[in-house]
Amino acid sequence: MADRKEEIFVVVRNHLCSIVETIDPAQVTREVSMKDLGASSLDMVEVVSCSMRELRVRVPRAELCKLKNIGGLVDLLDTAASAAAT
Repeated sequence: MADRKEEIFVVVRNHLCSIVETIDPAQVTREVSMKDLGASSLDMVEVVSCSMRELRVRVPRAELCKLKNIGGLVDLLDTAASAAAT
């Protein structure tokens, strides 16, 4: 399962770096938040939407509000992908 989490992290990182062009991919770790990296709330919505679309998963908006960092988003998307696979 760690491999899938790494794949999800790469998807999120790629969307984040393409949407917020000032972000250096090397700065993106699971411990930082998108806000810490300079993403606006609109950027964050777009990153999450694009990531969900690419991964073909849906997560409740209420769950997204609880996230503190990129790792939390990766875990949430991984949980959604696991549920979709069953």
